[in-house]
Amino acid sequence: MEHLDIIMQNAQQAFETFRYSTGNTRKSLLYAIAEALENDREAIISAACAETNLPEVRFSGELGRTCMQLRMFGDIAGEGSWVEPVIDTADDHRKPFRRPDMRKMLIPCGPVVVFGASNFPLAYSTPGGDTASALAAGCPVIVKMHPAHPQTARLCRNAISHAIEKSGLPLSLFQLVDDPGFETGKYLVQHKLTAGVGFTGSLSGGRAIYDYAQQRDNPIPVFSEMGSVNPVILMQEAISTKGHEIAKTLGASILMGVGQFCTNPGILIGVKGEILDEFMHLLTTEISQHPAYKMLHRGIYENYHQSMEQALVQKGVDVIYKHGESEDLKAPAVLAKVSAKTFLENPLLREEVFGPFSLFVCCDHLHELEKVWSSFAGQLTTSVFGTDTELLRCEAMIRNCAGFAGRIVFNGAPTGVEVAHATVHGGPYPATTDSRFTSVGADAIKRWVRPVCWQDCPDFLLPDALKNENPLHLWRKINQSFSKEKI
Repeated sequence: MEHLDIIMQNAQQAFETFRYSTGNTRKSLLYAIAEALENDREAIISAACAETNLPEVRFSGELGRTCMQLRMFGDIAGEGSWVEPVIDTADDHRKPFRRPDMRKMLIPCGPVVVFGASNFPLAYSTPGGDTASALAAGCPVIVKMHPAHPQTARLCRNAISHAIEKSGLPLSLFQLVDDPGFETGKYLVQHKLTAGVGFTGSLSGGRAIYDYAQQRDNPIPVFSEMGSVNPVILMQEAISTKGHEIAKTLGASILMGVGQFCTNPGILIGVKGEILDEFMHLLTTEISQHPAYKMLHRGIYENYHQSMEQALVQKGVDVIYKHGESEDLKAPAVLAKVSAKTFLENPLLREEVFGPFSLFVCCDHLHELEKVWSSFAGQLTTSVFGTDTELLRCEAMIRNCAGFAGRIVFNGAPTGVEVAHATVHGGPYPATTDSRFTSVGADAIKRWVRPVCWQDCPDFLLPDALKNENPLHLWRKINQSFSKEKI
């Protein structure tokens, strides 16, 4: 593992200078990376298509999203207020004790190890949100390449390295590790110079990485995003009046990316009867109009079949629809149903089936629906389709779902995570290992920092964000009031 030790030492050396870089320096770097990726667009998209079985249009959009979030984090770094400067000025006359001058802000934590995601070679892997947010925070990045798309990773690495070199910054700000072994991942997580870890993938993988980090002499934060079943509530008035529209929305969501999204709607919950039966028919009709497509790689394909078949053989589970496609790597879309009573008695039915699979849970009445909804452990999302009247009637029940979900979607599909300042892509365990943070959106930068307070520090020694003159012109919380004024 000597080569990994050299990689980590190089990252630490880069950190010693990059941690003090200006916001504008980081902004210029992130913009340069986005431009370099765009310049290599054709080669990157071609490689991604060849390695994943997904179409060009998918990666055209994903590359656009990747470059957009790089520039977004560049803007955040350049503006600077994300460091959350807080100042409580001294009060020499306070009784019985003097109040000291206290000044606090967020600082970068150090080298960050990122595990590339299998299902998003760009937006969640080598040049993805973890990389962008960590560099914006002032942290070097070491990406452990996912073995499903090595050429795509290397092309992205080359573009990033070119942008770093062009910016005059240390090349070891970003390094790619192409050893797929589990021991390599463990070594990187447990290396003494690693300060934080980002992971997007399975529950078993994310939990293993988390456990590695806790076994260190000095445990470090691990931000694992591990997926969920994203339960969807189907209110009767909504599906009776807008059934075709909702079926089209959910059908597209279930099939999007061959179901290989962490926000795929895996559980659909409604009150049984003619209205729900008709909606099942509409959704079946919608899904049956689409062909089966190949999954990303054989591992995901085999896991999908194993978990799907395991769910279908459970007592009380009936198949509503299963695509007849049998070609290798093509995933058959599946709809199934089960009674709420059976669902509540069988924890296995609440486990994620990663692929184009969704299970209807048929409840006897609204009270049972609420019981099913409240039975879920941590989720990335939960969704509600209902009229305003229904939503008002179920207000208390809807409020309670904030206890287990990171994002609550109304009359829309959970797939398609907007990259914005209000985004929360996280949730209580087992959706993630730390529900206080998001892996998508502006606040993702806060995973790679820690707060530090300077007490009675001379002004000339303070970081610029905390100096009396406010040379960066930041919004600062000064004695409980926000201001850009000098002190």
